[in-house]
Amino acid sequence: MKIAHCQYESWNADFDHNLSRFEEGLARADAERAVVASFPECFLTGYPDTEKEARRGAFALDSEEAMRVLDVTSRHEALAIVGFNELRGDDLYNTVMVAHRGHLAGKYSKCSAYQKFHRQGRDFPVWEHEGLVFGVLICSDGGYIEPARILALKGAKVIFAPHFNAIRPAGLLSHYEKVRADHTARAIENGVYFVRGNNVILDPSKSGLSRPDAVGYGDSYVVDPGGEILVKSRRHVEDVIVAEIDPAVEPPKAWGLSKSAWSFQEFREELERAASMSGSFETPGGR
Repeated sequence: MKIAHCQYESWNADFDHNLSRFEEGLARADAERAVVASFPECFLTGYPDTEKEARRGAFALDSEEAMRVLDVTSRHEALAIVGFNELRGDDLYNTVMVAHRGHLAGKYSKCSAYQKFHRQGRDFPVWEHEGLVFGVLICSDGGYIEPARILALKGAKVIFAPHFNAIRPAGLLSHYEKVRADHTARAIENGVYFVRGNNVILDPSKSGLSRPDAVGYGDSYVVDPGGEILVKSRRHVEDVIVAEIDPAVEPPKAWGLSKSAWSFQEFREELERAASMSGSFETPGGR
């Protein structure tokens, strides 16, 4: 089974342009015979860093824009995972929609949304397509243990993680090393394939970002359950990666359970006790 990611540049609040690139990516995925194709975080709307700009491009799931996205998917065979700034009433969410052949299969909203104008998601759905069970995290979600563990415990064999990176030049190397370590850990802990699906920034004037020096360097890849990188993109250019995977992969076992499940079962009470004693439990912002 093949899966794909389209490491493309999105233009802020230019829905028509981004939708055209979305269709281009699905056509490429079909040509590669990929059953699933992912796109970067907030790809359809762009991912600006101010609320005013985020709201300018945002749309709801029952909007004309969403119907046009579904119409594009109706012409292609690959299931699509594509992000956007979602309007939900007066609230903004950083969301991906999962769609196939003109039908909305569901959505996932970022659980570690750090922009002050985004609400936090707290649902962790999984989907099954062509015998593949998968889930979705968004960018920084993959830097935490629990979100990936939840998806794996629900049966996910692949975790797709759309990204939008806009990194200060001084922090590029440390960011590069840290995210690779995070994603290798998530894959090994849970015995899953982890798809880091990043963006690129080629023209900063199109990004909607208030920091013109921000670098979107790419480096998309697929990590296998043993921590090996199967495929990776080129950096600083648009690219498409395609990986062949085993949808029936079984995670490593510890006393009959996956390593992550056994760890949670054995140590959750101690974890809660230690966090309580250290005062580490706090309510995060944006809820």
